[in-house]
Amino acid sequence: MSGLIGHIAAIAALRDAAHSGRLHHAWLLAGPQGVGKGRFADLAARWLLATAADPTLRAGGFEIPEGNSTLSLIEAESHPDFRKLERLSKDKSEELARSITIDQVRGLQRLFATTPSMSSRRVVVIDALDDLERNAANALLKNLEEPPADTIFLLVSHAPGRLLPTIRSRCRLLRFEPLADAEVTQVLRAELPDAESGEIATLTRLAAGAPGSAIRFAGLDIAGLDATIDRIAISGDASNSLRSALARTLSGKAAQARYEAFLERAPSRIAAAAPEGGDLASKVALWREARDIADRAVHTSLDAQTTVFELAGLVARLASR
Repeated sequence: MSGLIGHIAAIAALRDAAHSGRLHHAWLLAGPQGVGKGRFADLAARWLLATAADPTLRAGGFEIPEGNSTLSLIEAESHPDFRKLERLSKDKSEELARSITIDQVRGLQRLFATTPSMSSRRVVVIDALDDLERNAANALLKNLEEPPADTIFLLVSHAPGRLLPTIRSRCRLLRFEPLADAEVTQVLRAELPDAESGEIATLTRLAAGAPGSAIRFAGLDIAGLDATIDRIAISGDASNSLRSALARTLSGKAAQARYEAFLERAPSRIAAAAPEGGDLASKVALWREARDIADRAVHTSLDAQTTVFELAGLVARLASR
């Protein structure tokens, strides 16, 4: 796993707490999705366990030497004092379950029933708290109210305001802000070493400080897709030729990833037009209509070709505003 880029204050806060002996039992890692909170939690967990096993480790950040036994055990998913809860795959497919279940949270009790094996510390990562079932959140709350001895919880949340207030109140908050463009580019180059500079530049622009949200667009020629959407928005596409061609291109299983990208990019293009002048109220209404169609397409089985044609038609209406 590569290192963490940015978030120096958050790293310093956790390291200082650990070195001072005032390490809170639960840390809420809160901020926009895709800025690196999950990476922070994974690297912090390794560092917390490795330094507990070997107090002489004093490298900067969360760096751990290659070959470290703690690192090797975690990478092999066999460290007895580490657990990570996240959404599981459904029925051996690539699709993920909708939530982290209460059974997953209850499964932590086997960990808490014994003392740590490798050091004086154990760590639980939950990525993300927002994915917990209601009953699972209540089960976790019991562990936070009566924390198991020598246990550190690293809890990722993209929307902390939606969490149970009682969970938030039992955590120390670490806020994560969007990264600067230079940092985003650095992350993208590390994660996508074969990507061309033009694509990296496009993804950096799309990321808006959250590289994790842009990486999924890699290899989809988003620049070309955006250019087509722009042509429709500017020209109005009176003959429907542009959106008909786009609808054909984005239909079919092979185009699924670009189709999903279009469902995000089309409403975003309408939103971007709001500051350009014209009838703001009508643009807002247009954006809401586009967002509703895209949301329905994501959560139901709307025909892709029809959906693209309809959404592109809404984009075309920008030419008259």
